[in-house]
Amino acid sequence: MFVSPAFAQAAAGQPSAGAAFAQFLPIILIFVIFYFLLIRPQQKKMKEHRAMVEALRRGDQVITSGGIVGKVSKVQEDGMIEVEIADGVKVKVVRHTITQVLNKTEPAAS
Repeated sequence: MFVSPAFAQAAAGQPSAGAAFAQFLPIILIFVIFYFLLIRPQQKKMKEHRAMVEALRRGDQVITSGGIVGKVSKVQEDGMIEVEIADGVKVKVVRHTITQVLNKTEPAAS
């Protein structure tokens, strides 16, 4: 006699599986929107920047993140690039601080 009303109250308070999914649907939808509008384009931009930096070679005219415009005079293997910013003035910059390549040089004919 006491067990059946208590069991009925406990079962009536639990939401169904469809209602639980409906509660999480807006969160899932927001994540999908963020992925396509923010995360995916940012990954694409990072991939393009990485390819641009890896393709740098001697003679390219570049802009650094500090706004310095110069010509690449030496590409080093340790992640550094030597940039000539004026006649006889060369500075070393980190390879990933290059933001833009203005003039690309043609590869030497072999």
